[in-house]
Amino acid sequence: MLTHNDRTIANALDRIDDVIATGVRHIGFKDIGLSVAALRELANAIRSGGAHVYLEVVSLDEASEAASARTAVGLNVDCLLGGTRPRIVLPIIRGTPIRYYPFAGTIVGHPSQLVGDPAQIVASAKLIADMDGVDGLDLLAYRSDGDAAALIAQVCSVVAPKPIIVAGSIDRAERIGAVVQGRAAAFTVGTAALDGAFPGLSERLTDQLRYIQETVARMAQGQPAIHKAMYAR
Repeated sequence: MLTHNDRTIANALDRIDDVIATGVRHIGFKDIGLSVAALRELANAIRSGGAHVYLEVVSLDEASEAASARTAVGLNVDCLLGGTRPRIVLPIIRGTPIRYYPFAGTIVGHPSQLVGDPAQIVASAKLIADMDGVDGLDLLAYRSDGDAAALIAQVCSVVAPKPIIVAGSIDRAERIGAVVQGRAAAFTVGTAALDGAFPGLSERLTDQLRYIQETVARMAQGQPAIHKAMYAR
């Protein structure tokens, strides 16, 4: 994610080549931080680099979430992540090829936090994942209280075979391991990589992303294959 503290970074366009150079082909941004015109340029550049385009919603009310969904349609993104109002979003994206991964559970504040006990979050995940048109879920496991690793595994088990994307605060190898072992399909990294949080060769973004890729490969050894059906209907 070309984001820092849940906002698209001002120089996102300048960072795309670095990301593409590492082999990353899933690149996203938030719907705040840049103008819609700048986001359109960013989306086009990501697509031109051969990557899938992700937009993650930052909306605290119905009107802004609907506007975000319309922005996703206008930008022709591949995946729309986040948001908490699928009944509002689904009619807007219906008939488009956009893959939709709303948040599970109750989300508050910005940067977003996941609140509620694990049973409530799991029940929410099941309810939302069962909706027609919902392709998977966005789970803020490490933005919640309690055992995030256990929550990932529980939610993945309950909503299977729909994929889970773990978002927010993935900033160390142990958390990457929990994503892999919990059978999540993917995870997002933004602030941590941009800040040089991972112990790679350097704090350069390319080195940070390569460390993350190597960690995923290492953690996945001996594990069943991570879900591959991110784009399968």
